[in-house]
Amino acid sequence: MKYSVNIDINLPRKRVIELLSDSANYKKWQPALLELEHQSGEAGSEGAKTKLVHKMGSKQVEMIETIEKQDLPDSQTITYVAKRVWNQVINRFEALDEGRTRWTMESEFRCDGFMKVIARLFPGMFKKESAKHLERFKKYAEGA
Repeated sequence: MKYSVNIDINLPRKRVIELLSDSANYKKWQPALLELEHQSGEAGSEGAKTKLVHKMGSKQVEMIETIEKQDLPDSQTITYVAKRVWNQVINRFEALDEGRTRWTMESEFRCDGFMKVIARLFPGMFKKESAKHLERFKKYAEGA
């Protein structure tokens, strides 16, 4: 399953990337994030791996984030792998007029087992969650 969402943020691209790249800020705009632990590679660089633990409902979901390609300030490609889910995200950052930035998130999900059933029955749920993710970041960044 593939889809794309975007949002315009009322900050210059450089500032958006600074805030987004600082893992110390993650919990400020990702309320479900319980744990973040750097695993390997140089943090923020291609090949870096980080373990993330999120609360999803009554469960905790552990995933490994891998930075596949870091071409900032234009784009970055990140892969997330969790039990039964593989997700690749391409983040694109476009400088707009008046110091604004458009963040476009292109997502691809591959799921197994029960998650495959969920993805087929409720594909809009994934897109909706991604849009909420961008909204939370926008609210945080514009208030920082």
